[in-house]
Amino acid sequence: MSLLFRRASLASLGLAFGLSALSLSPLMAQDTARPTGRPAQPAAPVDPNAVVATINGQTLTEADLALAEGELSQQFAQMPPEQRRAAALSAAIEIKVMATQAVTTGLDKDPDFQRRMAFLQQRALHGEMVEKDVVDKVTDAEVRARYDQEIANTPPTNEVHARHILVKTKEEADAIIKQLDGGADFQKLANEHTSDPSGKTSGGDLGWFGPGQMVPEFDKAASALAVGKYTEQPVQTQFGWHVIKVEDKRTKQPPAFDAVKDQARQAVIRDKYIALVKTLRADAKVEIPDEKLKKTVDALENTK
Repeated sequence: MSLLFRRASLASLGLAFGLSALSLSPLMAQDTARPTGRPAQPAAPVDPNAVVATINGQTLTEADLALAEGELSQQFAQMPPEQRRAAALSAAIEIKVMATQAVTTGLDKDPDFQRRMAFLQQRALHGEMVEKDVVDKVTDAEVRARYDQEIANTPPTNEVHARHILVKTKEEADAIIKQLDGGADFQKLANEHTSDPSGKTSGGDLGWFGPGQMVPEFDKAASALAVGKYTEQPVQTQFGWHVIKVEDKRTKQPPAFDAVKDQARQAVIRDKYIALVKTLRADAKVEIPDEKLKKTVDALENTK
């Protein structure tokens, strides 16, 4: 999902903490999981209010630890679960003691800090609204409908399965066409003469391709050929001279719903988000004194 839709992470708060838990000893870095011969027991339910640490009289709960572990998940991604929990707790303690010291020294009163915190609070609220009023309200029916709409709006694509023989000169290509006219085997000639490295052992096989996947000259010539036919005249491209044979043609099938449902879901989310923003912006009184800046912003908004 776009960063626009993510909640602000602890790292993005501008906190410069050491996270010494990331510098674990070699023993801690080793894999501590060993086979015991017994099946793993299901994890017991965790009480979110259970206290895991007390720092200067302030409690840090399981819920706080889960939040820290989630927000710092990228830093701890390569660690085993038990190490991630310890590293997250160590990081949370570091953050807590340094934040307390920052308040003691008055850093929380700094105007730049307060301005940044106000913005980050608004960004976090923005993220919560997107999650609750957009993402969580997308239904499976809407995702399926978006998929069906995209399929209906996509014109059929014709694909070609072709082989080619690539040579440096027109004279070489003419000689190959003459051999084909005499009944020579295309695949054998491709293996013997093509300068395309991938075609020397495949009989010049290019597989299936659709419009725009080949250079224009090659694409036009291959599309014009009937199945089983080869070019009567060599085709010149930036790579050299081609003799092309079309093995088959087909209409490309659309991707299955399960293969693209995540993209369809993201499209629904994007459309709902844009619609919500437009509604809220229409009701908001926005004034931009700088006329040049206002025109640029308006033009940007109109592209959404």
